[in-house]
Amino acid sequence: MRLFSYLLLFPILSMAQFDLTVTITNIKSTDGKISVAVYDNSKDFLKFDKVFKAVSAPAEKGSASIVIEDLPKGTYALAAFHDQNNNDKLDTNFLGIPKEPLGFSIGKLKTFGPPSFSECSFSVTSDKEISIPLSN
Repeated sequence: MRLFSYLLLFPILSMAQFDLTVTITNIKSTDGKISVAVYDNSKDFLKFDKVFKAVSAPAEKGSASIVIEDLPKGTYALAAFHDQNNNDKLDTNFLGIPKEPLGFSIGKLKTFGPPSFSECSFSVTSDKEISIPLSN
């Protein structure tokens, strides 16, 4: 009977969920909020309507930590921005260049565009911490 109980729990154990603590640095003001978008594939990367998970927290000058809970084991890339006017979107100019500070996991903003999913991606196999500096 005990073996049967373990077999029933195996699917639950194999779908472990992890917490990702994201520390956002270089926050210039307490205006608005900090938003972090989690993407789980390259096809959807940076498409705001295709976010795997999103979390926001009030902006804190200097740095702020946000915990993204219950991530399954996998490969992810993050995009974070300081939504200074609290309108729930990344404001851009007429050329599409961001007007609000943003940053990415691992990858850096390029002269002519954002980094790719592969440049920003990392694996989650246990609870993890990552830091993202915002650029202006």
